[in-house]
Amino acid sequence: MIAHLKGVILKKSPAQIVVDCGGVGYAAAIPLSTFFKVGEEGERVELFIHTHLTDNALSLFGFLTLDEKELFLKLISISGIGPKLAIAVLSGMDTETLAEAVRTSDVARIAMVPGIGKKTALRIAMELADKIDKKEKVLKAQSSKETEDLVSALLNMGFRRKEIEPVVDEIIKSQKGEDFERQLRACLKALSKV
Repeated sequence: MIAHLKGVILKKSPAQIVVDCGGVGYAAAIPLSTFFKVGEEGERVELFIHTHLTDNALSLFGFLTLDEKELFLKLISISGIGPKLAIAVLSGMDTETLAEAVRTSDVARIAMVPGIGKKTALRIAMELADKIDKKEKVLKAQSSKETEDLVSALLNMGFRRKEIEPVVDEIIKSQKGEDFERQLRACLKALSKV
């Protein structure tokens, strides 16, 4: 199975790209978001690839970012959504817009994508909601130990939770990888200005 291509762009169009990898040209269907961001013909490119095998064909689907590929895989896991329709969805809106539409259950926004009716848009919104929520819970869980330690220390110093949490989130983002004491000092400094 082909999972990644690195080479030179031989040809590109809004629907497809051909990448020369060591003398072999691989054609991959791409969403418009990838088309606009990859370089021009003759330039180097790296693509994340999904290999799709059916009785009739072996097809490659290429994405510039891993987020695009992951969202594509989530889309094709939905009943009734094939790779071509998933590419159409990703061409109609970028990954962040689609994730936001799913989070807010904006079925009308999803249905604006050519080839997507209201029923399919509703199915996408419902089925992707669980999959996107799971990813966000995993990301929150990874940083929760660090967050809990800082919140706990600040609560013990007499600060209120509602004023602590936004400051702690900001400090963890800006000082990722710093030790606990430095993060705590930064939190105290920020809270003294509030």
